[in-house]
Amino acid sequence: MMYRLLFLLAFVGLAQLHAAAPNVVVILADDAGWGDYSINDNTNLKTPNIDSLAQSGARFDRFFVCALCAPTRGEFLTGRYHSRGGVKGVSTGLERLNTDEKTIADSFLAAGYATGAFGKWHNGSQWPYHPNARGFQEYVGYTAGHWGEYFDPPLEHNGKMFRAKGFIVDVLVGKALEFIETNREKPFFCYIPLTTPHSPYSVPDEHWNKFKDSPVTLRGVEGEKEDLAVSRTVLAMLDNIDVNIGRVLKKLDELKLRENTIVVYFSDNGPNSSRWNGGMKGKKGVTDEGGVRSALFMRWPGKIKEGTLITPIAGAIDLLPTLSALAGVKPVGTKPLDGWDFSTLLRGGEWQHGPRELMNYTSGRLSVRTQTHRLDANGHLYDMVADPNQTQDITAAQPQLAAELAAKATAYHQEVFGKPYVSAPAGTKGKAKSKNPGAEPFVDDRPYSVGYSEFPITMLPARDGVPHGEVRRSSNAPNCSYFVNWKTKEDAMTWDVAVHTAGDYEVSIDYACPEADAGATVELSFDTAKTTGKVTPGWFPRLLDDQDRAPRKGESIMRDFQSLPLGTITLPAKRGLLTLRALEIPGQTVMEVRRVTLTLKTN
Repeated sequence: MMYRLLFLLAFVGLAQLHAAAPNVVVILADDAGWGDYSINDNTNLKTPNIDSLAQSGARFDRFFVCALCAPTRGEFLTGRYHSRGGVKGVSTGLERLNTDEKTIADSFLAAGYATGAFGKWHNGSQWPYHPNARGFQEYVGYTAGHWGEYFDPPLEHNGKMFRAKGFIVDVLVGKALEFIETNREKPFFCYIPLTTPHSPYSVPDEHWNKFKDSPVTLRGVEGEKEDLAVSRTVLAMLDNIDVNIGRVLKKLDELKLRENTIVVYFSDNGPNSSRWNGGMKGKKGVTDEGGVRSALFMRWPGKIKEGTLITPIAGAIDLLPTLSALAGVKPVGTKPLDGWDFSTLLRGGEWQHGPRELMNYTSGRLSVRTQTHRLDANGHLYDMVADPNQTQDITAAQPQLAAELAAKATAYHQEVFGKPYVSAPAGTKGKAKSKNPGAEPFVDDRPYSVGYSEFPITMLPARDGVPHGEVRRSSNAPNCSYFVNWKTKEDAMTWDVAVHTAGDYEVSIDYACPEADAGATVELSFDTAKTTGKVTPGWFPRLLDDQDRAPRKGESIMRDFQSLPLGTITLPAKRGLLTLRALEIPGQTVMEVRRVTLTLKTN
């Protein structure tokens, strides 16, 4: 009888927790600038559903993210500056979030929430960097930094690839809605990191037709550098995003979850093209205001007052402590947070913090933002109240403030990287590719992990490999590339891997090969282990070069790859190079390689 009573009390307590705990939906746009919304006075388009989040909740006046995608995601997930967690770039392993970092999803999962992510992950692909290892029970999307197919895209579901039907944003939001529907009776944390308006510039006809011939009346500050075909496609992509935000809000209404769901919307960096952005200096990849300022809208009916304006500066690092406090969830991480809790201010209370500085760091370039000023990566000081577009360097007029902020930048850099910050040379363009001699080296010695029993499928995309000989990538951008020009026995490709579990692994290669060249014998080897197979049958579908509204720049044009089984290889538990090479080549080429997949055989 006592056991039944205890069980009943536990059940009632859990039910009360579920009834009280708010759901959380976080929507993250990819490459949308602060000025891409009608609520921010962009008259080139209308974004009524996105605008409604600000109108019916809170709008952050000065909210800052990073200048590139993966760093912002790392800061949102951890509440800590991205460089502390190992995220130093956007590809070739630099985008991975250290496994000793705990994420916001870890905390909500520990509190009894159902957790799901649907979209672009960009903080590591293999277990234990994979989203399923970072607190998300359900994952649908792609783990790379960008994706080359937006129509009927190949996507991943909890480690397994499938071919979706439809436009990528529509598909991902649809999967998120299924997750919300499934978990409507208990609290859920739903993360929807969208993939647009990041290039490639593809969008369905229903949105493109609204803008393909429209005048672009508001123009970017760089004037002649603005590509109107790109701008019109971005407008159409934002129109598609707005429609999908409407789908999410409608689903919450239908399920009667509106009142008990916190909805958050923001972007990961400044605009990815020269277009209107409120006149601010900078865009994606640059740590000036326009490159790191984002919209942040947050709605929670009855808890966050309609039309709330949050004026203290805030950043992506603040979302974990703020959302955790609003939901009553205890963060499980033990490392000190850089972010501040804004929950009291959102609920109408008094501001509980004093002045602060936010660090905007990208690829060796560091800018410091206070409530009123910005010290840019070149050491120039700007008054952001009197001069929000950074047109007048006031360093000479306020040398003491400039020196104070420079000292804070140096202290931050010394703490994180163990060396002082060196301002970029005067006149250096603020591009992410610019290297600062005082910054950390742009290398990553972490191997790619293989073989965990809890996640037996390991995908090793071309992005994570190294070409040798005459082999090259299909484009300069590694994230969604594949290996091409494989013609000789001296050519090869390698992956630096650490095998976690010794055992037998099934091998498959996603490949394409002209029919006339089929029949090459290839070998995959690791240490003394190896397996061989023939590249057959021929499989060489056309390039998908008819999806875009504006030309690609430096990104691969994709094709449909097919899986080639390559037998079984027995791997020891150690670190080494996984090498793919050809033993016999009867034709002109061996094959194109999209990825190698290793599946641990378990009993």
